[in-house]
Amino acid sequence: MKRLCSVFFCILISVSVFAKDKDMKIKINITSDSGNHTLTATLSDNSSAKAFYEELKKNPITVKMHDYGSFEKVGTLPKSFPRNDTQITTTAGDIILYQGNQITIYYDVNTWNFTKLGKINGISQNELKSILGKGNITAKFSIGD
Repeated sequence: MKRLCSVFFCILISVSVFAKDKDMKIKINITSDSGNHTLTATLSDNSSAKAFYEELKKNPITVKMHDYGSFEKVGTLPKSFPRNDTQITTTAGDIILYQGNQITIYYDVNTWNFTKLGKINGISQNELKSILGKGNITAKFSIGD
């Protein structure tokens, strides 16, 4: 009986830890020509997003980003992350890992082989375009409160 309770307790702990990280929320502080903004995002359920989240648990990641193609802001990450590329069509608010070492925030549509890291919560395309502005931005990714 004692052993059965120990096994049950271990399973219970594993399930609660999994459930906690399953809904991985992050915060993104954006500095752009339109000012300072704080957004929240929910990360995807893949090994790339999990590795990114684990890195954010250690330290926030700050990325200088520039406009590319009039549909995204892109910047280089300080390290590479595992890729889970699939053919997808982005929508405004998608956070994408490109080639393992670049992060993008999409404010319009694009189709390519990408790894989806997550999605910005509760924001329209027009609101996101306004926040990201026309020039370069700085994005600080961290674990949300």
